[in-house]
Amino acid sequence: MDNKDIRPRRSLVGIFKQQDTIGGLVVFAVGVFAFWQSANLPIGTLGGMGAGMLPRSLAVLLGLLGLLLTLSAVLKHGPALERLSIRGPVLILGAVVVFGLSVRPLGLAVAGPLAIMIGAFASEDVRWIEAVVFGLLITAFCAGLFKFALGLPIPLAPWLLGY
Repeated sequence: MDNKDIRPRRSLVGIFKQQDTIGGLVVFAVGVFAFWQSANLPIGTLGGMGAGMLPRSLAVLLGLLGLLLTLSAVLKHGPALERLSIRGPVLILGAVVVFGLSVRPLGLAVAGPLAIMIGAFASEDVRWIEAVVFGLLITAFCAGLFKFALGLPIPLAPWLLGY
């Protein structure tokens, strides 16, 4: 037997230091949590779906995808974990909080682009013109969908148009 045919074994620690392993386990954990939280909702049948059918189906799908990602990381070598950066999660969470706090007093016309701009700071590679255009387009889409198509009572610009 030739020495070239022998593959080096990867340690369990090496496997757990891969991005895909940790990511897959986190996705699996989110799926398990979602399944647990939807356990009290009635499933119903395919002919008459209950309130728990979609959340549980998505939770199972999420859990399976997490396991598939973890298995893929175990079978092949992927990129290693990088140093944890708190900038992205904090700014994305901040954007959601700012949107929630500002949508009623300022309206969707202001809160939408404001949340997109705060979320854009989460990346160092942001292109600001694209972020502004995206913020305006997604806000217009959300206004058309939620306010006009679905008729939800979301204020567009209460300081300008009233509720």
